[in-house]
Amino acid sequence: MKTLVLGLGNPIVTDDSVGLRVAAELKPLLTGRPEIEIGEDYWGGLRLMERLVGYDRAIVVDAICTGAKPGTIHRLTPDAVPTQRSASAHDVNLPTALEFGRRAGVHLPANEDILLVGIEAEDILSFGETCTPAVEAAIPRAVHTVLEALTDRGDALQPQPAPCTNCRSSKP
Repeated sequence: MKTLVLGLGNPIVTDDSVGLRVAAELKPLLTGRPEIEIGEDYWGGLRLMERLVGYDRAIVVDAICTGAKPGTIHRLTPDAVPTQRSASAHDVNLPTALEFGRRAGVHLPANEDILLVGIEAEDILSFGETCTPAVEAAIPRAVHTVLEALTDRGDALQPQPAPCTNCRSSKP
């Protein structure tokens, strides 16, 4: 089974970089696993869908804002992301992008084979090259969550509900 683990974020925006940092931590841990690709990206919506083409399974790691305590780890399906806004007014949210791709006949993971690991952010508006302390402390737990999902196709891939609240983020 071909799997993509993708860290999303902006490396110069405080907690928004957490997905990229988790991906960087995972790279040396997953060396020698040719069925797993670790990647980094900065986009949601249609571009994220395009990045998932050809994979059977995907784990996407990103900052999330739901109002939970900063550093909380969320496991979600694409349909359960509490904010469905895209980073651009000219783009669509991830569930819509996935539907477009599937209707076009593109090989994409099924929604139940896409796990979104969201790390609750504290600050996604300030420029900075480090995460806030609570989010930085969550990185090892997020790494463990991804590793668990890669090794256990059972409960680890089951999403956990997240509260649906307004967020200042423009995440997919």
